[in-house]
Amino acid sequence: MSNIVRLIIACVIMGAGVTLCAFGFWGWGITTFIFGGMVLLTFFFNENMIISQYYLRKEKSEESEKWLMKITDYEKQLYKGQHGYYNLLIGLIESRKSPLKSEKYFKKALQLGMSMSHNTALAKLSLAGISMAKRNKREAEMYLKEAAKDDTNKLLAEQIKMMKGQMAQMDKQQVVRGGFRQQRF
Repeated sequence: MSNIVRLIIACVIMGAGVTLCAFGFWGWGITTFIFGGMVLLTFFFNENMIISQYYLRKEKSEESEKWLMKITDYEKQLYKGQHGYYNLLIGLIESRKSPLKSEKYFKKALQLGMSMSHNTALAKLSLAGISMAKRNKREAEMYLKEAAKDDTNKLLAEQIKMMKGQMAQMDKQQVVRGGFRQQRF
């Protein structure tokens, strides 16, 4: 359902609640007004994304992907502030299947913007991991520094520390022609 249709329905329901209160039906008016407020809330927070986040936290990525794929055209169905979060969720789900293909979703999420700094830090941390997988150390370091700067609440501090440790291990290993890894001593 288009977001504008949700807004119109919410306004009609809330208007009906006010009208019921004006005619003296306070119980039904307040109930209808609260119901209209809940419909208005879905304008800002899409129910499919909320359910998808729930399943992603429970580590059920198939269920999460199923709910997220119910959003067919995110530009029409979601509030503009949710576009970045939609791409972040798609990137997180895709990174579990094929990490290198999820890079475009994380970059798109950063481009569209997200209001919470720890989500921006999560996207940059994921991009740092992808850069490390591509053996691009300079880009990985850049994303790690930006992720550490964006993680103001220190929610991802341990993951950033672990990734820096992996980066140090990457310096110690060198890929030889035959594809075998040897450590420098």
